[in-house]
Amino acid sequence: MITRSPALVQRAPTEEAQPLAMTPAWQSQLARAVRDPRELCRRLRLDPAWLPGAETGHRLFEVRVPEAFLARMRPGDPADPLLRQVLPLDAEAAPTPGYVSDPLAEAEHTPQRGLIHKYAGRVLLIASPACAVNCRYCFRRHFPYAENSPSRAQWEQTLDHLRDDTSIREAILSGGDPLAASDRQLAWLVERLDAIPHLKRLRIHTRLPVVIPDRVDAGLLDWLTATRLQTVVVLHSNHANEIDDAVIAACRRLTQAGATLLNQSVLLRGVNDSVEALAALSERLFEARVLPYYLHMLDPVAGAAHFDVPEFEARELVAGLRESLPGFLVPKLVREIPGEASKTPL
Repeated sequence: MITRSPALVQRAPTEEAQPLAMTPAWQSQLARAVRDPRELCRRLRLDPAWLPGAETGHRLFEVRVPEAFLARMRPGDPADPLLRQVLPLDAEAAPTPGYVSDPLAEAEHTPQRGLIHKYAGRVLLIASPACAVNCRYCFRRHFPYAENSPSRAQWEQTLDHLRDDTSIREAILSGGDPLAASDRQLAWLVERLDAIPHLKRLRIHTRLPVVIPDRVDAGLLDWLTATRLQTVVVLHSNHANEIDDAVIAACRRLTQAGATLLNQSVLLRGVNDSVEALAALSERLFEARVLPYYLHMLDPVAGAAHFDVPEFEARELVAGLRESLPGFLVPKLVREIPGEASKTPL
């Protein structure tokens, strides 16, 4: 089993260390994230009975929760929908048939370091191996980041793949979380993407503006507004409680910078598996000027089977959303099936 090493989670190899006085606020918050299951249980005032399971899950995939996200959780409530996304459980150690380390077969579509090319017209770049928060259902929790963290010289080789293939219209920055990379590194990468004439769009898949809203600062906005590429920021939020006033303000800064904002969620048992929870999420997203985009069925990654919601139940939930929300607030229910030409609508 491959998990992220502490060194990889802290900083991508391409980033340069900065003097403490120059460290952006978001990086300081990232460095202070809770990374000990005992501290997580203590801070949330959980019954000690939860600790053995939390330590078991932590050994498989380490805990990582920023303070800004932790502050939105209800102390003393193990069923809190935000806590449930990040609390390790002993259930993660139980082998489940069909749940594997690479559920989307991404290893078969990695022609260059840090590049995944599964779909026509677009490629995905692993811009950072780091995440601000380690979600227990993450489909890349076993991803070999050490093998897909290019140096700048290796990035040039990876970018040659984009330069040579004129059918590619869109570059997607992913990870990890691409916004966990420094603005200096991201500006360098986006500048090179900008120079590829057949590229039209830049898509950024990120959870950082949700878990650490201060990430949307002047440094980020500088490179985001400098590119000619049409920019789409796809956030990842699963519950309305994740979207506080600071997140709404961060989204406003992104829209003012010209980015189109979408959201993708994962349907998770005990987090958002009700019409009420999903409807509240869509309404809250729209308050933040974010359109619901995808509602993903859980990818069958080893360690996450306890989050599964059956497809028949997912269909019923979306039918309930259609009865209570305007169509533009109903996300598309999809499953990603390895080998298919796109996400599969359900």
